[in-house]
Amino acid sequence: MSDLKQQKIILIDLIEPRMTSEHALDRMVELKELVETYGGLVVVKKWQKRFHPHPRTYIGTGKVDEIGIEGKELGASLVIINAQLKPRQIYEVSESLRKYKIEVWDRIDLILKIFSKHAKTTEARLEIELASVRHMGPRIFGMGMELSRQAGGIGTVGIGETNVERMKRHLKEKERRIKKKLEKYQKGRELQRISRKRKNLKTVSIVGYTNAGKTTLLNAMTGRDEYVADELFATLDTRVGNLYLPNKKETILVSDTIGFIKELPPSLINAFSSTLSEMVDADMLLHVADASDIHFYKNLKVVDSILGKLKVKSKPRLLVLNKMDQVSKLTRDEINRRLEEVEHVWISALNKKGLEKIVLKIEDL
Repeated sequence: MSDLKQQKIILIDLIEPRMTSEHALDRMVELKELVETYGGLVVVKKWQKRFHPHPRTYIGTGKVDEIGIEGKELGASLVIINAQLKPRQIYEVSESLRKYKIEVWDRIDLILKIFSKHAKTTEARLEIELASVRHMGPRIFGMGMELSRQAGGIGTVGIGETNVERMKRHLKEKERRIKKKLEKYQKGRELQRISRKRKNLKTVSIVGYTNAGKTTLLNAMTGRDEYVADELFATLDTRVGNLYLPNKKETILVSDTIGFIKELPPSLINAFSSTLSEMVDADMLLHVADASDIHFYKNLKVVDSILGKLKVKSKPRLLVLNKMDQVSKLTRDEINRRLEEVEHVWISALNKKGLEKIVLKIEDL
């Protein structure tokens, strides 16, 4: 994959004809935010209305040709489709746009690029590499067609087929090597967990939608000085800090985790199993939510869904409503009413307001 920087990009999303214009715009805004997080320049935003994705090209052959012509005129070198495409679809679109010298990514390609940019530790880099290998694997389908053609036609037994098998073996071996390396880190984490249990150290894990303020809260509560940025996926590595509970007269551990995002496929969640294990093994979860976000309720559902997939919904959980200084009293009252039966507190992690409420709730729970 080429670098997004200095590239002109066309974004396209497939929307169901009955979808509201507001929903369609929301989807595009999030895709644009992902591109901006990586550092790209968006040239055109396009929508294609279809009841079902095109089996070969996802967005339809006519739309692919239209994008190719427009992309050439605008000098665009990359098209990003806001979905996880099937191997055949990404291959067909890539082949059609090759003559215009335009590369094609799906949503997962973009997220992996952002992950790669923000990975700081060797473990996080290995997890991203594993996710990339798993995402690339099925695309051998397209490579196989291309290599077979080079060998004299589809279906021939020749060098093309040999190359495909070679590539499959190479990727399988690469995945095996990465997993082996990750096992060392997983064993290290397991030893840490055993040590904590022996010392009777309780752990609290901070979870939430990406860019909700999780790392800012970790820093405010534990006095750590971790990297904070107003962008998606700024944190990929697990960070752990100490928090003293005055009424209990004991110290607990607080960990920060990767931010969640909607339509994050299970393969990516699985690739980050080592990082997410901190959350799975925690005694309690702090679910941090940006209460000022216009998609506040939708983001709550996304996090709830992912916690369900990870089978940790039954853990004691406190909802932390962050950025209260950016929310009007009227909105706060409305949120309080709607979340009446949910254990929650209001804070401003940036201004360190309301943190004592979290400590009291942690002691109670």
